[in-house]
Amino acid sequence: MRVSRPWLETILLVVALAGCAMTTSRDGAPALSYLALGDSYTIGEGVAPADRWPMQLAARLRADGIALADPQVVATPGWTTDELDAGIDTAQLQGSFDFVSLLVGVNNQYRGRPVDEYRVQFAALLERAITFAHGRADRVLVLSIPDWGVTRFGAASGRDAAATARELDAYNAAAQAICEARGVAFVDITAISRQHGAEGAMLVEDGLHPSRAMYALWTDAALPAAQRLLAR
Repeated sequence: MRVSRPWLETILLVVALAGCAMTTSRDGAPALSYLALGDSYTIGEGVAPADRWPMQLAARLRADGIALADPQVVATPGWTTDELDAGIDTAQLQGSFDFVSLLVGVNNQYRGRPVDEYRVQFAALLERAITFAHGRADRVLVLSIPDWGVTRFGAASGRDAAATARELDAYNAAAQAICEARGVAFVDITAISRQHGAEGAMLVEDGLHPSRAMYALWTDAALPAAQRLLAR
């Protein structure tokens, strides 16, 4: 979802963040590669590239001694699950990655698509993510969909916040069940979004998308799981 321009006007954003990316570890070995898949929450609508949660996560892991490069990002504001799938095709990614993250689904819910459709399409995306991770389900990290209904944009949208919450809970329950069946780590950041999503400091100017501060909280939640996966 985005508010600055209609989703049909968005273009594919495949960002190879090489400017500050780590290419080798301290001992000279190649750094672990990272692919981040998603929508506006992954591309970081309204924040600087370094403030996106995948970038913050990579930096935190490096600070902890894990030589993870900054992510290659395939994400565009407004993308649904099927649009992300098509975007991956367009990106023509080469090779595999040592670590893959996935966060997608808010735009399916926003457009009123059924959870059963999301379940099928999310499962297919997760399989693609596993394939990109050298076929290792234990190197894939999924974040839950945050609750946009609690934001300033959500309050002004006229949508029923309780209904939005119920629908997002159903989406997240479906994704979590699929992740558990495939042995993929699933991190709940929805509760954080509900606790802090109405706070001005946690949002960018549009009143919808997270600020660096909110992404930092997501990073805090994702860090232990990412550390565990990359220690294997």
